[in-house]
Amino acid sequence: MPENELSIDAKTTAFVVIDLQKGIASQQTMPHAASSVVANCAKIADKFRQAGAQVVLVRVAFVEDGSDRVQVQVDSTPFRSGALPADWSIIVPEMGPKEHDIVITKKQWGAFYGTELDLQLRRRGIKTIVIGGISTNFGVESTARDAFEHNYALIFVEDGMAGLKAEMHEFAVQNIFPRLGRVRTTQEVLSGW
Repeated sequence: MPENELSIDAKTTAFVVIDLQKGIASQQTMPHAASSVVANCAKIADKFRQAGAQVVLVRVAFVEDGSDRVQVQVDSTPFRSGALPADWSIIVPEMGPKEHDIVITKKQWGAFYGTELDLQLRRRGIKTIVIGGISTNFGVESTARDAFEHNYALIFVEDGMAGLKAEMHEFAVQNIFPRLGRVRTTQEVLSGW
C-alpha cells in the first residue's frame, strides 16, 4: 500500500471529536462552515460506530460561576466572559452521543490534561486517533500536540475541522499537523477502511 493511503484498524483507532457543542458549533467558522464540519464529523462517527470502532466526543464545560476556568492574564481569549447559555456545552445532536461513545469534559483547550481521555483510550488498546472539530488551532491543535507527546498516531480530518479565521486553520493544517501526523479529507478517512 502506498505510504499516503490510509488503512484504519477498527480495534486500535478512535475518532476524537473536539467541541462540537451548541455554544461553539454555532459560531461562524472558516474556511469550512461549522455546519459542514458537523456533517463531515457525523459521517465519520457513523462509519466508526458501524465498524465497532471507538468514538470520543469531547466538550468544554464550566461550572455556572466560571470558577473552574483557566484564569490567567492574557491579551486575548477565545472564550466569552460572563455566564454562558444553559445549552452552551451540549453536544450537537448530529454527533450524539450514541451507545458506546465516550464523552470527555475538559476545562481548557486540550482534551488530555485533567481528563480521563488517555486512560480510556489506552484501556481500549487505541494507538491511532482520527481527530476533527472546532476550533482547528485551539482545541484540535492543543489536543493533537498532547496526543503526539503521548505517542498516538494522528490522522487530521482537514474538512472535519475549522477555525475562527481561515488563515489560522490553514497555518495549522499546512505547517503544524503534517509534523504531528497525516492530514486527510473526510472522503479519504471514509475510504480508509
